[in-house]
Parts: sequence; structure tokens; C-alpha cells
Amino acid sequence: MIKPDAVGNGHTGAILNDIIAGGFKIVAMKYIHLSKETAGAFYAVHAERPFYGELVNFMTSGPIVAAILEKDNAVEDFRKLIGATDPSKAEAGTVRNKYAKSIEANAIHGSDSDENAEIEGNFFFSQFERF
Repeated sequence: MIKPDAVGNGHTGAILNDIIAGGFKIVAMKYIHLSKETAGAFYAVHAERPFYGELVNFMTSGPIVAAILEKDNAVEDFRKLIGATDPSKAEAGTVRNKYAKSIEANAIHGSDSDENAEIEGNFFFSQFERF
């Protein structure tokens, strides 16, 4: 998911280019503005954490680009492509190194496991929206 900070700063195309250049196939994609309810449901796993409210507010501050990507070893390779959550610690050339401003405004979300990738993909896309 390309987050509101990166979309708002005009980095959507460059990030998508980095994803494609990284060997990923986009099998589903949509440009949407999350409601507080939808963002809250997506991040429900964090509901008891102190940053939950700020996270929901941030994720509803502008449109996002949600996508499902395919590649062998997709989760691990995508985590490498996007870099560390803290952009100041992200390796040179990673998405977060190039486009993120802070830990909070870190440009992009990537699933941390195959199981979560499936859950998150199903959250945003029906089977009819995948190619």
C-alpha cells in the first residue's frame, strides 16, 4: 500500500516503477481514500496500542494506492525493496530511503508474512478484481 504521504507528494508513479523494476507483477490495484471506519478495521490488530488513533488519522489524511503483488519469495523481497520502517535507517535505494519522511510518514506498507498478505489482499480486493 502506498501511503497518503507518498501519494500526496507525487511519488506514486516512481514507487510503482520501483516495484515493477524489482520484478513484481501487479495483480490488483486501486486508488482509494480510506474512511476512519475502513482504516480502523484494517489496523484493528493495533487497536490497543497507543499509536492507533494517530495511525488511523494519518491513513485517512489522503488517498492511498492498495495493490496485490506477485513474485517468488514476494514478502521477503518486498520487505527488502521498501527498506526499514525508519527511513533514516533504510538502505540506500530502497523505497523508504528515497521517498519517506519519518517513521510515521514512511511512504509504503508491506505485509510481514504470507498469511498477512492474504488477509490484507482480501481486505481490499474481491477475487473479481485480480488479474
